[in-house]
Amino acid sequence: MPSTQSIVRTDFAAAVIQIAEERKIEAEDIYEAIRQALVSAYRKQMGDPDSSFHYFVELDKETGAAKIFQAPITKIDEESEEVLEWDEKKAEDVTPAGFGRIAAQTAKQVILQKIRLTERDTVIAAYRERIGEVITGQVLRMQGPNVIIDIGRGQGFMPPEEQMRGEFYRLNQRMAVLVKGIEENNRGQQIIVSRSDARLVMKLFEREVPEVATGAVEITAIAREAGVRTKLIVRSVQSGVDPVGSCVGQRGVRVQKVIEELNNEKVDIIPFAEDNVQLLKATLAPAESLVVEIDEKKKMVIVTAPDDQLSLVIGRGGQNVRLAAKLTGYQITVKSATGKVESAVTGEEEHEIDTFGITDDTREILIQYKLTTLNDLVRFRDKWVDMEEIADSDRQILLDKVTEYLNGDEK
Repeated sequence: MPSTQSIVRTDFAAAVIQIAEERKIEAEDIYEAIRQALVSAYRKQMGDPDSSFHYFVELDKETGAAKIFQAPITKIDEESEEVLEWDEKKAEDVTPAGFGRIAAQTAKQVILQKIRLTERDTVIAAYRERIGEVITGQVLRMQGPNVIIDIGRGQGFMPPEEQMRGEFYRLNQRMAVLVKGIEENNRGQQIIVSRSDARLVMKLFEREVPEVATGAVEITAIAREAGVRTKLIVRSVQSGVDPVGSCVGQRGVRVQKVIEELNNEKVDIIPFAEDNVQLLKATLAPAESLVVEIDEKKKMVIVTAPDDQLSLVIGRGGQNVRLAAKLTGYQITVKSATGKVESAVTGEEEHEIDTFGITDDTREILIQYKLTTLNDLVRFRDKWVDMEEIADSDRQILLDKVTEYLNGDEK
């Protein structure tokens, strides 16, 4: 016959309220974890209890005393085999003798796990409300190509695609990151933070420029190649406020703080103009003496530049005209004064991997993960080498390139 004695009170029951208050979780969640843990412990001790019964725990929240009952199952879901209903009127106390010590130890493990999960859920919920905000964090550790950052109550996960090109991270390094979102994966829910998102730059200006924070100055558009250059268009919505001057600050103090936080990434601040020709010329600065022709229907622009201004218009690797295209939404074609086409840009960036002879599908996958240079492929080899989406022929091309680089054959 099963004993009718109560399970010996554990320290957990007495501490439930204190734990709930300290960890800011619901006490009922802890009570439910105790109930589930005791049922699990009972099933483990009894081996394989009668499956025709439902087992549940009655827990005295004041004393911590608990009893296990079995009740005949009256309804079950045929597909999931989940117990839906049972007859509590026929419930029988089946608490076994000597069950207290084993039950308490088992319950402790499950309860602590429940507390950790509940805490994590609470933290995730708190940061879900902070998506789009900038937080100053500290590098905790490297996890393969990923960076784990202490962001206060939680840990931020920064994968390679959210890192700035050319930026290397060290333990305890402090930096600003954007809370980009919450991602579900095989590790559970993770707080994704970013150093490459264009919104990081916008939020840094909000932090450093009171006029942006209050809305007196508005950032109307932004285009960024993280770690290299950002262009943004600003306008004043309050009479008498200079939008560019406000963002730059006296002696450039304000913009310099943003640049320093971005590890010396270049930042161009462009005044908004109602006239699209004037605006386009401003986005292509520092080039001068440009002739701009716009086809609004096709969203295409032809820019004719003097020969000595061509390199400034196009920029290093096409960066200047590429950012201008992203910023304005136009396809921009640059011509010399002699009519020779120098650059046609749709806003799509050219990458070093474009010279490797890989397929478009593989190219898009690598771009998605910001693996666009040979250095990226070497540094984050573990990120791409086993990707099923990459064709074997392309994988071999990439491996050959990496091997040549590591052997010193790349010139």
